[in-house]
Amino acid sequence: MTTSVRALVVAARARLTAAGIEPDESAMDAALLARHALGWDLARLIGHETDPPPAGFPAAYDALVARRASRQPISVILGRREFWGLEFEVTPAVLAPRPETELIIEAAIERTASSARLPGGPDTSHRRALFVDVGTGTGCLAICLAREFPAAQVVATDISPAALEVAARNASRHGAGNRVAFVRTSLLDGVNGPAALIVSNPPYVPTGDMPSLPAEVREWEPRGALDGGADGLDIIRALLADAPRVLAPGGRLIMEFGYGQEDAIRKAVWQSQLELVDIRRDLQDVPRTLVARLAGHSPLHHQPPTTTQ
Repeated sequence: MTTSVRALVVAARARLTAAGIEPDESAMDAALLARHALGWDLARLIGHETDPPPAGFPAAYDALVARRASRQPISVILGRREFWGLEFEVTPAVLAPRPETELIIEAAIERTASSARLPGGPDTSHRRALFVDVGTGTGCLAICLAREFPAAQVVATDISPAALEVAARNASRHGAGNRVAFVRTSLLDGVNGPAALIVSNPPYVPTGDMPSLPAEVREWEPRGALDGGADGLDIIRALLADAPRVLAPGGRLIMEFGYGQEDAIRKAVWQSQLELVDIRRDLQDVPRTLVARLAGHSPLHHQPPTTTQ
């Protein structure tokens, strides 16, 4: 009996669901893997789903589905992940970009002087604005900032040489190879300001929570990009402590944090030399991104943080 492309995709979806992947995710992944194996876009897949499969497709597709059923991340199988409308190379050496991390770019655009978005545009110090991306991974934040702010100078740090290689390839791919300086270092070590902006998606998973992470994350993404210490805030506290040394007066620190950490984040900012400007929520209404700035002390800054309900 002749089968169809659609029948193979339906069977793959069932196989992925049986492997413990959520049904909605299974449906999306089955279609993505089919498009990858076929070299088709979504419109062509829909338009030809009742056709017999091309020669070689069933075996190639089965191999891809087997990898996903073993809980290998779709981003590693495909070797890419979309972020801010761009496609980024992903390998096991880097954390795959997440949609919620786009909040950092949104906040940077809203909170950073518009002059940095104009090629050659001046800023208040009559020099190119300096942006720093700490723990760059794929380079997605640094590269997107370089594209959104053509007048800025961008420095991206990471302690992993393998991650920096991936980030450099992504920068070249997106025309930012000469706009971003990649530096192998720990956090902000060796970085000098004054910086108008520091961004980071740091490790923030509590060590005790690491075993309960999904297999796609726990087994395939670098532990150093995930494990934030006993309460998940070791790296965040280190950045809050060192950022004032690098930031210019009025400069912003925009940083992602984890579920249930808002109260601890507010306290940590209050104990630092920074002022909390905003806590932004993701599409699930989860507090996700802090915006802080370097400014003079004020009565507000010395008030204890309000505990969230």
